[in-house]
Parts: sequence; structure tokens; C-alpha cells
Amino acid sequence: MHTETDVVLAHVDSANAVEPLTPGIGNRPTWEQVEGSSLPLGVTWIEEEQAYNFAIYSAHAESVTLLLYTAADLVNPFHTFRFDFLRNKSTRIWHCRIPISKIRDARYYAYSVSGQNPPFLHNFDPQKILLGPYSRCVFFPPSFDRSLAMREGSNAGKAPVGVLAGHRHSFDWAGDSSPLHESDAIIYELHVKGFTRNPNSGIDPARAGTYAGLVEKIPYLKELGITVVELMPVFQRDPQENDYWGYMPLNFFSPHDQYASNGNTCEQHLEFRSMVKAFHQANIEVVLDVVYNHTCEGNQRGPIYSFKGLDNSEYYMLTGDPANPYANYSGTGNTLNFNHGHVRKMVLDSLCFWKQEMHVDGFRFDLASVFSRNADGSINWDDVPIFSEISSESELGNSRLIAEPWDAAGAYQLGRGFPGLTWQQWNAQFRDDLRRFVKSDAGMVPNLMRRLYGSSDLFPDDRENAYHPYQSVNYVTSHDGFTLYDLVSYNNKRNWANGHDNQDGADENYSWNCGHEGDERVPADVLALRRRQVKNFCSLLMLSNGIPMFRAGDEFLNTQLGNNNPYNQDNEIGWLNWDQLQANQDIFRFFKKMIAFRKAHPSLCRSRFWREDISWYGTGPAADLSYDSRSLAFCLHGISQNDDDIYVMINAYWEELPFVVQEGTEKEWRRAVDTSLASPDDFAEAGVPLQSTKYVVAPRSVVVLVRTTG
Repeated sequence: MHTETDVVLAHVDSANAVEPLTPGIGNRPTWEQVEGSSLPLGVTWIEEEQAYNFAIYSAHAESVTLLLYTAADLVNPFHTFRFDFLRNKSTRIWHCRIPISKIRDARYYAYSVSGQNPPFLHNFDPQKILLGPYSRCVFFPPSFDRSLAMREGSNAGKAPVGVLAGHRHSFDWAGDSSPLHESDAIIYELHVKGFTRNPNSGIDPARAGTYAGLVEKIPYLKELGITVVELMPVFQRDPQENDYWGYMPLNFFSPHDQYASNGNTCEQHLEFRSMVKAFHQANIEVVLDVVYNHTCEGNQRGPIYSFKGLDNSEYYMLTGDPANPYANYSGTGNTLNFNHGHVRKMVLDSLCFWKQEMHVDGFRFDLASVFSRNADGSINWDDVPIFSEISSESELGNSRLIAEPWDAAGAYQLGRGFPGLTWQQWNAQFRDDLRRFVKSDAGMVPNLMRRLYGSSDLFPDDRENAYHPYQSVNYVTSHDGFTLYDLVSYNNKRNWANGHDNQDGADENYSWNCGHEGDERVPADVLALRRRQVKNFCSLLMLSNGIPMFRAGDEFLNTQLGNNNPYNQDNEIGWLNWDQLQANQDIFRFFKKMIAFRKAHPSLCRSRFWREDISWYGTGPAADLSYDSRSLAFCLHGISQNDDDIYVMINAYWEELPFVVQEGTEKEWRRAVDTSLASPDDFAEAGVPLQSTKYVVAPRSVVVLVRTTG
């Protein structure tokens, strides 16, 4: 019996080739049947041949060996196949075809790759068990050990391997159709596990924190009014890495197994598909937060799981600096090299897999500006190949494409500077300007006007550019930063639990604690002001042209106790506290009503900018754009959209201000919203008639009036 430290290639088949398929009468096996096919990459089940095709990219490898394992022995391969470059290689792709009769009871597969190792260029090590990049399902042996992948020597039996299960599972998509939301799009960012993992979520413990657990919360999302869920990363990751958020992917084709309620191998595919189908039946889009800019293999001290050992210099951007050999534009240790066509193809293949086989409706691209990096690290401001390739991929048609238009090394391409011309973009300028205005910073009224209008300064609709306001994804909070409640409760981050001496996470959050830091012994007037500020943020977000997004839990004042970067907090800090929903029903009601208000008034969210339909005012007939101004009013006329007129008065000043409604008479207007009032008066569904065109707006409050037209 071999020990786990035995070199896994000790018993390579002497024939070193697959037995040819038995030809039919008068037929010869095709070249592909004998040698394998270079496309598609990964493992493909050929039903008519009852055989698997294996194809893997490695430009600089000198030897590639396929390793097949049974469930009973993950140390010693049941079958090995050494690729012959004269027989099993086309250009830079190694390939073979093996009949199921040869594989028999093998369930798992991996690779061993050898080659030259010029310093700081390659990491070829035939003792390392390598996961195929296109693996649809990843299996972690019970003895899996991350540390062995970080040092010399074999990690046989302790490395992640691919699963030969492509032909064993099917799913009934009958009746499924992808919804497409426009003016009624409300994006809700959530973490699959954190959304229902807390015991107070009301989900059965067997399904809490899983794809199935999300399905049970669909009625809640429908009640709230959500039409698009944006799932934080669901790509398979290393379970031994301290990565709760999921932004350190191991593989781009397999759903994360720990989010499945059924622990059986590859059952997460079925559960994920069931979740997507359930969301679609509820008329909710599913968007994935996808991380293609880097992997969990990290820098030179990180593990060798897959890409590093297959072809390090092809997959990653390298610097030539012995001290820091990996370019780190992602802030996580490495950066994938999109200057190479095969890396771009892998991303396209992954997107098509999630679109076609898993039926997701769109993608939010983490640190999307990394795609624009040239080989030397400079920014390509002109024609970036991957964007045109994604746009021209027919299988991605009608997909919602959202960019985080920056990276961790200073690239900032928000608006027309981003190469994905038709993509939607996270608008961080909207986030920062609204935060600063609501907390009463001076000089913010002109910026507030731009953000409410749809950020035409960033997404101009002139003849040359012709952008649309819906390309701006407006948000005040996301996973990255304070929750909405913490934004009005903390001036300073409290990230001590993360283990980095409170040095991680952003220092400048444009937050304001409303006069008292944190949640200990908070005066009643401060608590009341915090609730009002939360409602102000919600109101302005829902009244802005563009697509609104907010993070899960903001609608009931969920807190992370001041932690603005809980990427490794797989605990009560990172999980939603559903007790807060019961404690803050007034805030939940306000969010729900404001979402319904927005959806009932398509005049707010348009394909085009408001232009002549908007009139700007102040407390009187003219908007006050001076540095010390902290107030604004506007009237959005809805007749062109077959909608009502909406008059909004905004006071970010710390004293009340008397506004005079500049259009119509008091009899024409009904008050829908006044954030200074307690629930349920803060949102009056039937509307409250005005008694006068003069309206005293309380300190730090938003008032919304409605006038019926037509």
C-alpha cells in the first residue's frame, strides 16, 4: 500500500494511451474519438460514445498527467493517463477521450503537471494535485489540508479535486422564464449564508444559511418589494481560508458547496437551480456578484491549487520583482491576466455556464477595472478586448451587467471612463454625495441635484455618448462599509474583531453618529434622529433617477456593531439579526411604502433624463446653490409618463425651514411623506391634503407631495 507521501505518478499506465473505441462495421474511430478534442475545455460527457473528453490549457507545461480516483482511495490514482504531445495536444491545449469502461468506479479527477521553473515565472511541481479550472463540482477530501498546498511536497489525498458527475444530474427547467425589470428594478444585495444563518431567521436549522433557506424568504422579499436579488459571491472557495464574504474564489464554474443544505456531492447544483427557478416564479431576477479579477491562490506564499501549477505566467500578471512577483491590483495577492485570450475565454465560458445552465439573469463584476489593466499594469482607456467579447457573446443576451468600476490599486473609471459602454455601474459618487448631504456637510446642494437627476455628469446623454440614467446603480450602502444604521450611529469604524488592529476597512465613511457614538446608553432624541436619517436616506434613494440598490437588513436597522469590513465574520456580526425586524417594524414599513411609491411612479426611474420635466426650487422660487445651503426642492412633472406630479422638499439643516410650494394651490397637493413624523404618519398612503402652500419642514427631514394630473 502506498503512503500519502508517495509520488502519485509512480504507476503510470505502461500503454500510456486510451484503448481505441471499437469501430462499427465499415467505420473507423474519428480522430477526436482516438485523441480527444481540444474544445470544449474541461470535462465533457459524450453520451453517444459513453466516454469523457478531458481538455485543459497549459502553454508551458512539458508533461501533463490526468489522475482518476475512486471514492475509496483519494491518495493513489485508480487510473492515470499521461498526455502525449504528439497525440493529445493541439496548440496549447492538452486533451484525451476516455470511455466509461476504462474509468469504471472512478469518481474524481485532477492533474499533475511538470515543466521548467524559471525563477518567479512558473510553479510546476508534479507532486501537487491540481484542480481543473473548468471543474463543475469540487470535492474536498475529509483530510483536506490547505497548508500542504503552501509548501513543497505531495498533497495527494488532501487536495481539492474535480467530480466526474456531469452526466449524472439533470434539472427540469420547464416553465422557467427570466424576468426583466426596468423602472420597477429594486436591487437587494445579500449574503446567501448570512441572510438566514441566524437562529432567529425563522428558517429550519437544516436549511438555514443555504440556497434552500433563501427560497423560504421569498415571501418576505415580495412583501418588501424587491425585484432583483444580488447574491454576494457563490463561486466555490477554499473552506479553510478565512473568507466569509466569498471574494477569494477557487473555481469559477462550481457553486459553493457549503451553501447547500444537502451535503451530498454536487447536490448544490440542484439546490441552486431550484432557488433560481423559485425566484423566477416570484418574478425576481437573480444577479451574481462574480469575482474574476483574482483567485484564492494569493501571492508567492499562497497555496498551489490550480492555476499556479498549471501555467503560472499565463494565468497571472507578474511583475518581475523577486520580492513581489505577483501584480496585486485586486488587493488580495494576485491578479488574473486578461491580456491572454485563454483567460478571457475562461471568463466568457464561466458567464455562459451560469447564464445557460444555471439560468441566472445577470452579473455584478467585482473590481471590474482590473479587466482594463495592460500587461505592464497601465490602464487601457481605449479598446479593452474582454468587454467587446462579453458584449458580442450571444448567449449572454439580455443579461444585466453591472460593474464595480474601479480596482484596489487606484483605477477609477466611474461613468463614461468605463470601457463597458452599455453596462450599469455602481455609482460611488452617488453614495458619497448623499452621505455628505444628509449629514449636513456644506456645499453639497449642487451635487445632490446631479445625483437625483441621474448623474448626467457621469453618464452624459449628449450625441457622442448617449448614456442612460438607468446605467447608474444608486446606493448609499453595500456589503463593503457600514450598514445604514451604523452609518448614522458611528463616526469611527470598530473592526477589532477582524484581527488587523482596526487597520482594515475604510477610514473615511462620511458617517455621522447623530451626536452619540455607538449603541450604549443612547439618548432617546439621538435614537429618534437616527431613525429619521435612515428614512431620509431611503427617501432620497427611492426618489432618484437610476436603479436603486440597498443591502439586506437596512430595512430593519440591522447593525454590524460598527464593523465596516466584516469579511471574515461568519458569526452574529456578519449574519442578519431578524429580531431587529420585529423591533423596527416602523422602519420596515417605511422602506416597503417607499419602494411601492417608486414602483407606482415610473416617472422617477426613466430610460432618459428628466430634462424639461424637472423644475428646481429652494424654500422659495429659486434653488439656493450657495456653499452654506442645505435645502432643496423640486417638482417632477409626470404627464409625459402618464404619471402624477411629485413635489419634494429636502431640509438637511439642523433647524426647521419654511418652504413655499411653487406650483399650484394647496388644494391640488396631498402629502405622502414626511420623515419627521412617527409611523404611520411618516408615510400617508391616502395622502394628507395641504392646508397651505407654506410647509414648515422639520430639521433634517424630507417631505413628498403628490398632485394628480390628467
